[in-house]
Order: sequence, then C-alpha cells, then structure tokens
Amino acid sequence: MSRAVVVDAPGVHHVVSGVQPEPGPGEVLIRVAAAGICMSDREVYDGHRDPGYVRYPVVPGHEWSGTVEAVGAGVDPALAGRRTVAEGFRFCGTCAQCRRGATSLCGAGYDETGFTRPGGFADHLVVPARLLHPLADDADLRSAALLEPAAVVAAAVRAARPEPGDRIAVVGAGTLGLLAVQLLAATSPAELTVIDPRAERAAQAVVFGATGTRAPEEAPEVRGRYDLVVETAGAPSTAADSCLLPRRGGQVVLTGMFTPGARGIDPVHLSLNQLTVRSIFGAPSAAWSFAVRAFTAGILDPAPLITHEFPLERYAEAVALVGSGDPKTGKVLLRP
Repeated sequence: MSRAVVVDAPGVHHVVSGVQPEPGPGEVLIRVAAAGICMSDREVYDGHRDPGYVRYPVVPGHEWSGTVEAVGAGVDPALAGRRTVAEGFRFCGTCAQCRRGATSLCGAGYDETGFTRPGGFADHLVVPARLLHPLADDADLRSAALLEPAAVVAAAVRAARPEPGDRIAVVGAGTLGLLAVQLLAATSPAELTVIDPRAERAAQAVVFGATGTRAPEEAPEVRGRYDLVVETAGAPSTAADSCLLPRRGGQVVLTGMFTPGARGIDPVHLSLNQLTVRSIFGAPSAAWSFAVRAFTAGILDPAPLITHEFPLERYAEAVALVGSGDPKTGKVLLRP
C-alpha cells in the first residue's frame, strides 16, 4: 500500500491509501524520503496559484528526495537503490527552448511534478528516469529535499556569473536567500550583504557566509553600491527596491515569485543606469546539475534551514506553518 496527500480543491484535502504505483516504460518508482513545503504549495492549498499552473485534484510536493525502488522497461537496472532527486518540469526535449537549454521554459507548455502531476507528498512517486539526478551513496536525503530551491538559486548564479571581488547583495533571507548566500560566498565576493527585516534570519545569513546584513530601512544608505543584486523575497516592493541597489552598469537577478499588484520597476532608472535585469522561473537541467555538484562538494549545506518535520497525516498543520510569519519557522518538511 502507498499513501498520498491529495488536495481536491482549494482548502480541501485528504490522505489516501491505495495500491503502490508501478513505473511505466522509461520511468522509475521513488520511495520518498522527505519533501519540502514552500509558499507555492501553500498557494496551491489556499487556491491562490494561477489556474494555468495547477491542476486539481493534485498530490503536491515539488521539493523532494528519495531512493529508486523500481525501474520500468528500458531503464538501467543499476539505478535501483540509488539515492536521488529529480527535475520537476516535464519538458519535451525537442522544442526550440529545450534545444537551447531552457528546459524550464519548454514550448510544449507548463507541466510540473507537484502541480500538474502527482508530487512528493506521498510514500511513492513515479517520474521519468531522464529527469533523475542521482546522489552519492551516503547523501543526506533530509537535506537533499532542498535541492529544488537550490537549483533555482543555481540558475540565478549561473545567469549572473559573479566574479571574485564583486560586491553582492541578496534581498531576502528565506530559503532561497540563504541558499544563495552559500553559493555566492563560494565565488569569493569582496562584500556579500543580506537585506532582510528579520534579525534571526540575518544572523543565520552571516553563519552561511554573508559579510554583513541590513534591515530594509537601511537599504537607501547603500543604493548604487553593488555589482550584483539577487532578489529572493518576492514581496510587493522587492523587485523595484532591488533595482535601486546596483551600481551603474550592474545587474539584478529576480528569483522571487511575485503576485499581481507588485510595484513596478522604474524604466527611467533602468535606462539611465544601464542595468541588466534577469528573472528566473524554475530551474533548467544545467542548474540542477550545478546544485547537485555543489551539494556533493559540501558547498551547499541546506540542513540548518530545516526547523520542522511532520508525517503525511499532519499535512494541514505543516502547510499552515509556511508563510505564517513566525521568524522561528524555517524549512518545513513532510517525512512519509
């Protein structure tokens, strides 16, 4: 038997038990070890996610880790027993976007584990074997559940191409922001400042490699200072505010997911300062490989971000913690 959390409609869920799924040709069956809950999952439960990016009923869970329990026809049997994570986007691999490496923007349309396909809030999960990123035999699967947000951050770092000696600011010290600090600290910046209103998160950022922190009200003091700004908060004002921090000719990478009504970026400021602004949507395959290599090398250590763990049956309690505003709540995991 296998259990799964099913969100039938916004605010309505139940835990089902049924026959263990079987992998089809080209697929693998994963025994889920841990699955992270993020604000996107909260939006699915609350009904606030754009209708084009969720399909009810759904088993949520796009951040997960596990072990290959069985393989389908045409899949290398040696994968059985391997610890692994996998990309969430079910990209086609043949369209123009996929051919140029932008697999998170697949022209075949949006299709993602945990949103339009059954996800990791379950005992078992079936995914295409081509999406796997196998881990070391001794990999910590509890930490590895955070490799999906780490891959998003890796996409931002790869896009920015920071150089040693750069002055860098990270806006937001949530999961994305703190993982960004770890990756950016490895590039030997001259300065790595984290901007966040929460004192507890700011202190953790220093442990993760930040050279200093500032509260948002102190940000005007450092406008025009940074070579690179990585925005991770997705708050209504953080895109616009982040674009005030770079030097002339600097760059901004937006990784936060914004909601309608967020304050726009001043085009006059952009043009006069010749800023480069990039946005990130999910993570392409190359960013996943980057994140897994950094995790294996010990550059990424997500474990200190985890503060709460719950069984599947306590899903409602777990999802309510996410976005609750409690500064002591970090990453929340479901442990099937």
